Amino acid sequence: MAAMTTVPSYTPSLWVRLCHALPRLDLTMQMKDNIFVPDSWEYQQTLLVLSSLSAIALVISLLVVLSFLIHYCCCHRGDRSEGSEEEEEDEDASTGHGYSGKKGRGICCVTWVAVASVTLCCVAIGIGFYGNSEANDGMYQLTSSLLTANYTLASIDLLISDTIAGLQLSISGPLASMEELFTGSKPFLVSTRNCRRLSENVVNLLSSISLARASVDAGQGNDSGISGASIIPLTPVPPSLAPTAVPTGGIMPNTFSPGWAANTLMVNEDYRWLSYVLLLLLDLIVCLFILLGLAKQARWLLILMTVLAWLALFLSWGSLGLETATVVALSDFCSDPNTFVLNSTNFNTGASTDVLDYYLTCSRRMNSPFQQLLTQSQRALSNIHTHLSNLDRNALTQFPKAEKSLREVQQILNSTEGNFHQLVALLNCRGLNKDYIDSLKGLCYDGMEGLLYLSLYSFLSALAFTAILCSLPGAWRSFPSESEEYEDSDSESEDPFTSHQARRQTASGSQRGAMAPFYNYPGAGWTPPFSSAPPLP
Repeated sequence: MAAMTTVPSYTPSLWVRLCHALPRLDLTMQMKDNIFVPDSWEYQQTLLVLSSLSAIALVISLLVVLSFLIHYCCCHRGDRSEGSEEEEEDEDASTGHGYSGKKGRGICCVTWVAVASVTLCCVAIGIGFYGNSEANDGMYQLTSSLLTANYTLASIDLLISDTIAGLQLSISGPLASMEELFTGSKPFLVSTRNCRRLSENVVNLLSSISLARASVDAGQGNDSGISGASIIPLTPVPPSLAPTAVPTGGIMPNTFSPGWAANTLMVNEDYRWLSYVLLLLLDLIVCLFILLGLAKQARWLLILMTVLAWLALFLSWGSLGLETATVVALSDFCSDPNTFVLNSTNFNTGASTDVLDYYLTCSRRMNSPFQQLLTQSQRALSNIHTHLSNLDRNALTQFPKAEKSLREVQQILNSTEGNFHQLVALLNCRGLNKDYIDSLKGLCYDGMEGLLYLSLYSFLSALAFTAILCSLPGAWRSFPSESEEYEDSDSESEDPFTSHQARRQTASGSQRGAMAPFYNYPGAGWTPPFSSAPPLP
């Protein structure tokens, strides 16, 4: 039984504690506290400093790629100015396009570096897809919990408004008619007036239970002309009927609504997920077509993929900066979420703070802030039921016309008691606290893990594209020139069964000059068969 009544709790994960312990520097390079205050300019400076680290890494990557380009350009010119003897030695020692000489070994090494970089990029893409899925799962759990909490709050406000409307209807209708009928009988008139007074007392008690009362009164300037029975619900409709679009202008409403927050997060998460999918597909296409260009030795394809690789490099470092700032800010929030929620709400009164603390912690040592109101309302409803029972037994015999009004009041009282029991169950902290804990777990567990994997993807893909851009110019040199391609096309028309060494010997022999036939040498004593001429001496 003790295990069934255990209240769920939230503890920060190891990754949250590690990221929360990172030092924070502002623009003046001074240490700052790691307290989550997103509206503070000092806290925003620390996030800008962390994001600028990716910009520094981007500059370093550009310098590295530039230095490799200069190196390959200068080395290529030096190779052209070398003598032909070293080239002939490399060609004689190689088979094919010359990959066994000193120059050939360097070109082969650079080509394999490009292939290894593309492989690393593919691994990073796989990590990115997993991280994007984890982050999406965390946001889905967060929005689902917020929608569930929104439905609970909407149900509370709906029950309060229905109960108040029913009691007001009984006060203005049947109870007023019964007072007119019981004018000549003082005991019955007193019982009827007691019922009316107790109903008004229940209306006032239920009006003070609305969770949005503090912020609504602040927004309306505490208008005394508004009756205590008028209730503005915290969430007007259940989440199944709530619109999924963000309010026009993107301005947060005066009264915070979990449904509004869930709808806003869902829209932003859809755009975030789609953006990362497009970025991952771009990286995957670039990597695969670079491998295809190296295999087919297609220069135009490598030129196009090089331009896209530059774009992917900038996007990778940029996304890493955003992810770093988001991870740090999320770790600061997840390390102590209750404090931020209590300090960021519009509830400034002590009673409202107690209400939030009750639902955020749901400790067994804390009593419900609505316990006294609910107890008084329950006693008032019991007294109303007692007075109506006395009138039913004693007054109907003398005043039969009051039976219809009395039955209407009893029917309203029965529905009010049913709504009241549901209200007591919904006002318990376990349901809303469970939704709050589930939302924290989705955001701080799955969401944090997904962002860390996305950060690793951005870092690995940036390194891979840097290595690719450094190695592609060297791999370009391994491609045959137009003259070599022309010679290869001529050699394809020769006898396919002739070995490559024989073709090279034939080509070298044709360069030294054509050798005369054997029968053309002078002094040859060869006589054609069946010849009528005499043999030569």
